[in-house]
Amino acid sequence: MDACSDPEIPEVVVMAGAQLGKTEAILNIVGYHIDNNPCPILVLQPTLDMAQAFSKDRVAAGLLRSTPALANKVKDPRARDSGNTTLHKVFAGGALTMVGANSPSGLASRPIRLVLCDEVDRYPASAGTEGDPIQLARKRAATFCNRKIIMVSTPTNKGASRIEDAYENSDQREYYVPCKHCHHEQTLIWGNVQWTDSDPETARYRCEECSVLWTDSDRRFAIRNGRWIAHKDFKGVAGFKISGLYSPWTPLSDGVRDFLAVKKNPEQLRVWINTYLGNLWEDEGETIDEMMLAERREPMAYAPDDIELITAGVDVQDSRLEITYVGWARDDESYVLDHEILYGDPSTPQLWANLDTALYRQFYTDNDRVLGVRAAAVDSGGHFTQAVYAFCKKNWGRRIFAIKGIGGEGKPIAGRPTKSNSLKCPLFGIGVDTGKDLLFARLRIQENGPGYVHFNEKLNDEYFKQLTAEKIVTRYHKGFKKRIYEKFRARNEALDCMVYAIAAYAIIGVNVNTFADRRINDRAAEEDKEPDQDNQQEKKQKKPFVPRTGNNFINGWR
Repeated sequence: MDACSDPEIPEVVVMAGAQLGKTEAILNIVGYHIDNNPCPILVLQPTLDMAQAFSKDRVAAGLLRSTPALANKVKDPRARDSGNTTLHKVFAGGALTMVGANSPSGLASRPIRLVLCDEVDRYPASAGTEGDPIQLARKRAATFCNRKIIMVSTPTNKGASRIEDAYENSDQREYYVPCKHCHHEQTLIWGNVQWTDSDPETARYRCEECSVLWTDSDRRFAIRNGRWIAHKDFKGVAGFKISGLYSPWTPLSDGVRDFLAVKKNPEQLRVWINTYLGNLWEDEGETIDEMMLAERREPMAYAPDDIELITAGVDVQDSRLEITYVGWARDDESYVLDHEILYGDPSTPQLWANLDTALYRQFYTDNDRVLGVRAAAVDSGGHFTQAVYAFCKKNWGRRIFAIKGIGGEGKPIAGRPTKSNSLKCPLFGIGVDTGKDLLFARLRIQENGPGYVHFNEKLNDEYFKQLTAEKIVTRYHKGFKKRIYEKFRARNEALDCMVYAIAAYAIIGVNVNTFADRRINDRAAEEDKEPDQDNQQEKKQKKPFVPRTGNNFINGWR
């Protein structure tokens, strides 16, 4: 905040963990300028919805209502011609405008002296078709000699992070704190946090100089007496980097507890590294070894009994349909039960009739339960879009969904459906990059448990080559780095089908743990009942878990 009010510093960058006061600092800067240095102010949020929530919850209900110095600065929104709307608030000498980075109209035609960009790593690559939202905001401030640009964010992926690039171009300040015992100044790093026997309550911070273990009280003393030290010469941009280890509100035990809960799950560990440590996530290599995955194949004569439900992903090709069946267990542990190929012409009714039959398929578990396909997602992005729409609209009641892949980071795995097509079929947009990030993170899990992916032993080697047919690369788009997936093998249908099965699971939004708990409770209740020896029926013969012969991975590649 000192740097933001310093006339000698035109630009400020903050790369920090979550809940460390970034947004509160933005509110303080806004309040300071409304009260003491009025000017046109722009607050840029990742989306228009987030801008509206920021205005209602943080500005109107918090800043303006709770700060006596601002009580009469902005007129009541109920007054006629008050100039106070949700996204635009006028005050003497200036105005506060709040916009979404996805809204090009909000970034145009306004001269702005103070630009505040919140959570810049969540911004889209372009505001509509207008270009980079930060550059558009900068242009609004170009005519002011005393302009100020402030960017804050929790980081995301290494090599494709806006806040990373901005911090690299700054003077790179870090917060050094003194040890209460030896007075040595140091930055706080996760490697110096220690605990015993997986007990978070024993967490202490070890001084890198004297090795004394700090209590939380010692750590707060160090934070109160710390100072910012720049690592590069100042050239107009002041950069600040800080992690949750510096939070006076969060004890070390909370950080350790969260780490222990996520350390075996890469997708959750990624969030923890971004939000708690304020560090960039770096993918472990570009590809996953298909042979390593193939070695994890295991016998599945029957579907494993801990599966609670099954989803399917269907990829449409010019000469065939491909289907992957995935079983879901507690904590999203999953089982690839089968990958099946239906050959034929997707423009003819016969192939879709075959798919209809395939999605009625039943799987028998070790304990004689029968599981059908709870939901399926069918790709509509190929050459047979109308046929997909017709099939999925007819089978909407069976939870067979038409989907279309949407590339780019930050897209939800399953968005809201739209009916803007000729058949009025509900169509779900699928964030394929997000789905692949999730899948690849789970494929890296090495131990049974949350998120682990199991494979049927009869899936052949070609399946695993297709599952790992893409790699993450960094490309430049309109001058900005982007993480994208590129194919390095000709065939990737197995990967697409797996992502679609994950999307089907996301669309129905079930809590698989609730299913597992309910089944445990039902089993316990059944065991408590007295068996009726006279009326017991013969146990039905268990049917083996065998797919139809012919066109499938289990019985050979064709």
